[in-house]
Amino acid sequence: MPTVSEALSLMDYGPAPESPAVALDWLNGRIFGHFIDGAFTEPRDPFDSVNPATGAVLAQVSQGSEGDVAAAVKAARGAARKWAGLSGGQRARHLYALARLLQKRERLFAVLESLDNGKPIRESRDIDVPLAVRHFYHHAGWAELIADEFPGMRPHGVCGQIIPWNFPLLMLAWKVAPALAAGNTVVLKPAEQTPLTALLFAELCIEAGLPKGVVNIVTGDGRTGASLVASDVDKIAFTGSTEVGRIIRRATAGTGKALTLELGGKSPFIVFAEADLEAAVEGVVDAIWFNQGEVCCAGSRILVQESVAERFTRRLKARMATLRVGDPLDKSTDIGAVVDRVQLDRIRGIVDQAVAQGAILHQAPAPNGPGCFCPPALLTDLGAANIAMSEEIFGPVVALMTFRTPDEAVALANNTRYGLAASIWNENITTALDIAAQVKAGVVWINGTNLFDANAPFGGMRESGFGREGAREGMLAYLTGASPKGRPRKAPGALSPLPAGTSGDAVDRTRKLYIGGAQKRPDGGYSYAVPGAQVPLGGRKDIRNAVEAAHKATGWSKVTGHNRAQVLYFLAENLNARARDFAPRDEVALAVERAFYWAAWADKHDGRIHSTASAQVTLAMKEPFGVMGIVCPEEAPLLGFVSTVLPAIAMGNRVIAVPAQSNPVPALDLYQVLDTSDVPGGVVNIVTGPRAELADTLAKHDDVAALWVFGEDALCRNVEEQSAGNLKPVWTEPTIRDWSGAEGQSRDFLRRAVQVKTVWVPYGA
Repeated sequence: MPTVSEALSLMDYGPAPESPAVALDWLNGRIFGHFIDGAFTEPRDPFDSVNPATGAVLAQVSQGSEGDVAAAVKAARGAARKWAGLSGGQRARHLYALARLLQKRERLFAVLESLDNGKPIRESRDIDVPLAVRHFYHHAGWAELIADEFPGMRPHGVCGQIIPWNFPLLMLAWKVAPALAAGNTVVLKPAEQTPLTALLFAELCIEAGLPKGVVNIVTGDGRTGASLVASDVDKIAFTGSTEVGRIIRRATAGTGKALTLELGGKSPFIVFAEADLEAAVEGVVDAIWFNQGEVCCAGSRILVQESVAERFTRRLKARMATLRVGDPLDKSTDIGAVVDRVQLDRIRGIVDQAVAQGAILHQAPAPNGPGCFCPPALLTDLGAANIAMSEEIFGPVVALMTFRTPDEAVALANNTRYGLAASIWNENITTALDIAAQVKAGVVWINGTNLFDANAPFGGMRESGFGREGAREGMLAYLTGASPKGRPRKAPGALSPLPAGTSGDAVDRTRKLYIGGAQKRPDGGYSYAVPGAQVPLGGRKDIRNAVEAAHKATGWSKVTGHNRAQVLYFLAENLNARARDFAPRDEVALAVERAFYWAAWADKHDGRIHSTASAQVTLAMKEPFGVMGIVCPEEAPLLGFVSTVLPAIAMGNRVIAVPAQSNPVPALDLYQVLDTSDVPGGVVNIVTGPRAELADTLAKHDDVAALWVFGEDALCRNVEEQSAGNLKPVWTEPTIRDWSGAEGQSRDFLRRAVQVKTVWVPYGA
């Protein structure tokens, strides 16, 4: 007879199937139309929704056409005014009703999600559905408080929302709940592979008494999504691949549509020698293998400190060998099915390329049968250039490499074009927080992974997109302030360039560019004429030099807000002392006031601590973008320059500013004030010349992290389109604002000068 110890080591899990009957009874061979204006349409052009674990057809759904999208947008537009006109409390009751109904049908939603997506029932039951419920409850609260917490703001109107197949129900809740709470109406397009829980949610909207047209759901493939992007909506919210995100950025350029993008990731999972290795191994299991690697923020790049790499890898392989791959509805299953054959082939293709490039693959055979199963895999002995370290795999595959020092860990972690999330494992909290501050990621988990909550901002940096979902920041993404009421901006007149040497040496007689804390001649050696002066004609190389100078001034982003405030107060004093030297004179007093105003905010635009999961303190840190481009307004040459540049540097950014083309003299003359006010070289760089060309260069520059443009429609459209290269957030404003009044010191400047990094820190028992 075996001992207890032997029995435990030999014990295996028996089957624990969840019955699919509750979902199959609801489906019952249905052919779904779209959900438009509170009712389902007649099905048209249907395609199959398939169970990826068996290949069985679950139902048929309609392929949305341009006409279907137009009908849904029309319904949403028709409902928008009345829905926005409800009190926050009235909207809150609708959201609360949706939360309660979703909660009552948790089992149906969980089973349907696992059938349609292939994820294990444990994940859909214990994570996805409860989090979706949480989002509707949470945003019912925001709807109730909206008048107090967001005074003077209004909904965008009609929001087009496109969600992926990895978290179909949760992503729906993530987007629909804040949009409705803010007073918007919605047209949602679920992924073509996983539309069923969205269609079930449509029935909840009817049952909850949601007014017709407030929520509309149009199913279909990428063509339907493209039609939604091109339609008459006021905002697009997209979660999906970076490649499609670029297409959407270009497609919406110049349309005035608000845009948030939550895109791909290649998140680092950093394990230090001081880490609890067993906990870190379980972190890998939770982050990648239990969810088939379908979380875009999953830590698919494991970076292990060299001194513990052998031990960690050995334990990871042993744990991987115990994982069970199979029926998603079996509660003993760890890893279910990949969503479809196309995705499975993509995963295998990347793994094959990684092996061809020198990686060693550790993986068990796939189960027999028709399903799209991919066993957990570990790739070792690979370098930073291997495709598995650079490309998003979106499958249960991790790549592992080593590092020696914390600095090397940071360099490897940031060696990616993405910046969605990171996971840091170290029992030394000081080191962990130091690394968290240096990693370029919108979300950082310390000694944990894949922690989510409706009250925690979520979103990426760099090519992982822009905008945040969840918490206060997520609500702000669905609200807009009062737009400037001024007339549309017009392009400045043509330049009158003067070659160097004309009328004596024109370059010597003119003012110079201001780059890196020093006056510089333009690279081309030319100037152009403005009334009463000659100014430098800057170009692409001058922008390049200014960006390099700004990147060298990293110390400005690291000093305290108090220190930045002191510098800006000093600048205001010096500007006031030299008021007689500036023209137009009527702007100088207002510019001095504006400098004092932004100095006051330098140490007061704080981050937050959010109430989320137990035993966690969740920090929302407001970080500067780093290097920003600002194309200043033509009107108010001095005041417009001060009102845009100073809030950016008050938040710790370094800027390349393009002042008013028709009169850049006041901005150029500020160099002496900057020099005498202890503004470090490279924090403010001034490049004058043809604003359209300079703005285009800034938009295309991959080392410019954010861009503000106050210009005419054509200029705004171009910079939005060209910024798709590195997907930098761009704020464009084609309407003249009143720089002398409240519009000139809107808090929008502060909000748009920072990006939020959410850091989850263990706290308490």
